[in-house]
Amino acid sequence: MALVIGTPKETYPGERRVAVVPATVEMLQRADAQVIVETGAGAEAGYPDEQYEEKGAKIAQSREEVFEKADVVLQVRGLGANPQQGKADLELLKPGQVVIGFLEPLTALGEMKALAERRVTAFAMELMPRITRAQSMDALSSQATIAGYKAVLLAAEALPKMFPMMMTAAGTITPAHVFVVGAGVAGLQAIATARKLGAVVTAYDIRPETKEQVESLGAKFAELGLETEEARAEGGYAREMGEEFYKKQREMMLRVVAESDVVITTAAVPGKRAPVLVTEEMVRRMQPRSVIVDLAAERGGNCELTQPGETVEAHGVTILGPVNLPATVPYHASQMYARNVANFLLNMVKDGELHFDVEDPITRETLVTRDGEVVHPKVRELLGLPPAVEAGAGS
Repeated sequence: MALVIGTPKETYPGERRVAVVPATVEMLQRADAQVIVETGAGAEAGYPDEQYEEKGAKIAQSREEVFEKADVVLQVRGLGANPQQGKADLELLKPGQVVIGFLEPLTALGEMKALAERRVTAFAMELMPRITRAQSMDALSSQATIAGYKAVLLAAEALPKMFPMMMTAAGTITPAHVFVVGAGVAGLQAIATARKLGAVVTAYDIRPETKEQVESLGAKFAELGLETEEARAEGGYAREMGEEFYKKQREMMLRVVAESDVVITTAAVPGKRAPVLVTEEMVRRMQPRSVIVDLAAERGGNCELTQPGETVEAHGVTILGPVNLPATVPYHASQMYARNVANFLLNMVKDGELHFDVEDPITRETLVTRDGEVVHPKVRELLGLPPAVEAGAGS
């Protein structure tokens, strides 16, 4: 029998993305798989049922049908990343079924235990190793690209100034000054977008190797004298630093923040609360009607005054704490995510069947639960469980 791949409609509030788009239906079918899509699953993202049917997918009239027939369930937000509405799906999951999606495995520990108890094989897309072979599967990076782009648009809309310099008959308009904190994927995209809009951009990151990347986009790198090789964690992420380091960093950033019309913060540490980099004192020093867009709002925020999901005014400054920004650009966010997920799944499909090769770091590092156990070493450690016995390769 052909492998059956199903994708249900997302139920997380405000989530408009979908894990399979019509173009990836073709990719999956080339691996001799059958694709089932819940009716209306792609509608919010701009993909009507008819487009899926044209590519050969079957439309399921209910969520229950998807879970009943699918060997593999592809989601944007699985149980851990959808803790309330996702509980309803738990009862629909079958032993041995495979679930792939964002799961928040390092924080949603109870949900990971629940998936294990259902004997589900769960893969978390946010645990994708940052190796060359996995670049086409790196969903965190693809979605961060969209978040960085959208953050600049939000800032431009909220700022009572225009971004570019203009020479007009009414005089010269000076460009807006944008400061981007964090030069990861989201930060670099924010820099590129702000530059395209004509802003003067300064950026900072504690990882010294990011200076060249920042400058290649036409921005100035703010050298605070704190850059250190120790800040680089495995996979290219920024490492969580001590409070003394962040205190010194805040002192050095004070002047740059005060001189900026827009501050976009992107600093996040996987599985941890975001470090506070912009204090109330910094906000107080900014010019009236300046704007802060805090992309770390979902992790508590890089700005001391951020309210996740809210826009607040403090000391004359507008502080935006957007959450789930990729879902506000659902067409392309879904397109990118669906390709990431399809590439990941197809990496485990051979001769029309699933094979879990735990010698492959892509499989090993994303696998969270299997055979009734939480198997991911880091998640087991957080749960207080002893190291798991190594499983052999193969399925």
